[in-house]
Amino acid sequence: QVQLVESGGGLVQAGGSLRLSCAFSGRTLSSYAMGWFRQAPGKEREFVSAISVSGGSTYYPNSVKGRFTISRDNAKNTVYLEMNSLKPEDTAVYYCAAGRAAHSMGLIPPAYWGQGTQVTVSS
Repeated sequence: QVQLVESGGGLVQAGGSLRLSCAFSGRTLSSYAMGWFRQAPGKEREFVSAISVSGGSTYYPNSVKGRFTISRDNAKNTVYLEMNSLKPEDTAVYYCAAGRAAHSMGLIPPAYWGQGTQVTVSS
């Protein structure tokens, strides 16, 4: 059974940076596309990024493109989300997810989810 554990969330001022980590266990990370989602209070869950199995392809919505970078280290069973130039509207619980296809992760919910880590950006 796949298990995902996020870490690295916290409180940061607008314009600052954070790096989230997602520890993967239970299966072979290199068999899964990985992604990040977020959900703010009172809002629907939002796709944030995805990365292909090889790491060669990444996907972002316009809201974070150019500010967020997803990466993976299959040898360390870890996926990262580097977040720069953070804005108050980035405040949300961020979830790591594992699925089969990175290019469709924003449309088809992945099968496995972590518990989430809180990111709060103050103005």
